Amino acid sequence: MIPMLLAQIGLPLLVKAVGGALSESGNPVAKAAGAALTEVEAEIGAGRLSGTDLQEANRHVERIAEMAAQTDRTWLEQVNRTIRAEAQSDDAYVRRMRPTFGYIMALTWAAQMGAVAYVVAFEPDKAGPVIAAIASLGTIWTVGLSVLGIYVYKRSSEKLAAQEDRPGFLSTLIGRLSGPS
Repeated sequence: MIPMLLAQIGLPLLVKAVGGALSESGNPVAKAAGAALTEVEAEIGAGRLSGTDLQEANRHVERIAEMAAQTDRTWLEQVNRTIRAEAQSDDAYVRRMRPTFGYIMALTWAAQMGAVAYVVAFEPDKAGPVIAAIASLGTIWTVGLSVLGIYVYKRSSEKLAAQEDRPGFLSTLIGRLSGPS
């Protein structure tokens, strides 16, 4: 969705926004990229970049956005297929996989945060390296929490779908108060 929106904005506005943001970065490579984009913006502003060149660049941006959207679509279809297979399974463990994974993630996180708190409180001289080591686990936590997020989102959808078949609280209350019809 975001890549498609960016593709519709067009190259000149995209160059200006990204170039400005990168120029403010403290990273030398990002600053260099920002400076290059600022030069491109100047060329566009001076009219030295033809309309045909801009159209071609916009076409490439749109194509890249389409490819990114297709990749996302394929990934979501695969996740959906996996969750459907899990829901249809007669194996009790497969049906309990989501809660088990959630509990494991919660226990692991609690143990890790407890260890960090202990080191900070009782061995502060070692706190810096321990916190740096924990920071290096960011990628693995991102993957695990993303999987857990998909599990929770899907389970919430299943619960909402099941609730749609039942009358709501107010409907039930009104029915009881009004008596038999």
